[in-house]
Amino acid sequence: MSELKREIEQKFGGRLRTRVNGILIKDEKLLMVRHKMGEGKIFWNVPGGGMKYGSSAEQNVIREFKEETGLVVDVNEFLFIHEFLNPPLHAIELFFEVKEMAGQLELGGDPELSPSYQVIDDIRYLSVDEIKILGKGEVHDVFLGINSIKDVRMWKGYFNFENNSIK
Repeated sequence: MSELKREIEQKFGGRLRTRVNGILIKDEKLLMVRHKMGEGKIFWNVPGGGMKYGSSAEQNVIREFKEETGLVVDVNEFLFIHEFLNPPLHAIELFFEVKEMAGQLELGGDPELSPSYQVIDDIRYLSVDEIKILGKGEVHDVFLGINSIKDVRMWKGYFNFENNSIK
């Protein structure tokens, strides 16, 4: 097991986490962050992360966006919940649509990880066609099979792709 993978599992594994995620759409593209997952694997997802005790979901989305992207956002509509379960990682993820308010897009980091084990290594707006090229395990399951940016705004409810169910 690589040192990076070990660090990820030690910091985030073996417990249920609540995560928030912000969906920012600009020019028909999604703002996505690429994470190094160890052993040469990468994972694209929208900006987001674990909730901090005492802060609302909206406050956490705003904080995560600032940490990872340098952008200040306004949290708009709550879209959906996704349950991520890939042992040792397990998370309940809340997805919100956000609007860019200020700041300059820049690659940020994850303050929960030490400087030598940062996982974020790229940030960019991806089109639906660019997302479609990514395979299972390379992009968050909610974005697999996406046909249009409009799909994202229409999703409502609870998703658990590990069990292939939408409720």
